[in-house]
Amino acid sequence: MYVKDLNDAEQYEAPNHQKCHSVRLAGFEDYGPKNFWVGHSQFLPGGGAGPDASPLEKVYVITQGSLTIKVDGEMKIANPGDTVFIPGGKEREIRNETNEVVIMHVVMPYPPKDS
Repeated sequence: MYVKDLNDAEQYEAPNHQKCHSVRLAGFEDYGPKNFWVGHSQFLPGGGAGPDASPLEKVYVITQGSLTIKVDGEMKIANPGDTVFIPGGKEREIRNETNEVVIMHVVMPYPPKDS
């Protein structure tokens, strides 16, 4: 078992994200999970990501605030406690359209290794 303090989590820049602060809670370490990683993201008002698509599936868990999510043209609002699954290959766009910070966790498989 390993417990990582949030203050020890490594910051990272997520591509095509705006007004977003992200840290890796687990993964990409020698002692972490082998099949997936977990991120913690905070979106300021007006912040978001996309539109873009990834071949990797992802799960978002909203812990604070309300996030507008559009996947292949279908739009929904995710609130605290909601879990959002986005299949690989689907175009997604997420936006914080509120005046409060949105906090969410993301769980994704590792990108494929180049052969």
